[in-house]
Amino acid sequence: MSVRIDKFIWFTRLCKTRSIATELVKKGKVKLNGEGIKPAREVKVGDEIGIVKHTSVFTYKVKALLKNRVGAKLVEDHLIDITPVEEIEKYKLYQASQSAYRGHGTGKPSKKERRVLDSFLHWENEDDEGW
Repeated sequence: MSVRIDKFIWFTRLCKTRSIATELVKKGKVKLNGEGIKPAREVKVGDEIGIVKHTSVFTYKVKALLKNRVGAKLVEDHLIDITPVEEIEKYKLYQASQSAYRGHGTGKPSKKERRVLDSFLHWENEDDEGW
């Protein structure tokens, strides 16, 4: 038995929808055993799947194949997460750096936020002018 890579990614809940899974494979964000593939490529037991998320590559080993999508608790019966710790740390660093940006649509800064920003931008001048 074999399963298409885009279906397998969706079955094991690595993507929300099958169309997202197909799009990731087409864009080259999914590797099978280290090489680029097409969405129709078949997955076998023992294959390694690498998925690129922003700056990191998450790696999984196929334990068993599926016929249908499974619940989140059953995913561990079919996949082994073999992602190196360095990649996970790199992804966490990316997430932390993104949280520092102001969200879209949050409006202009409040008066307090402007004062804090001004004091941050002008901290070098305090020593020169004797504030």
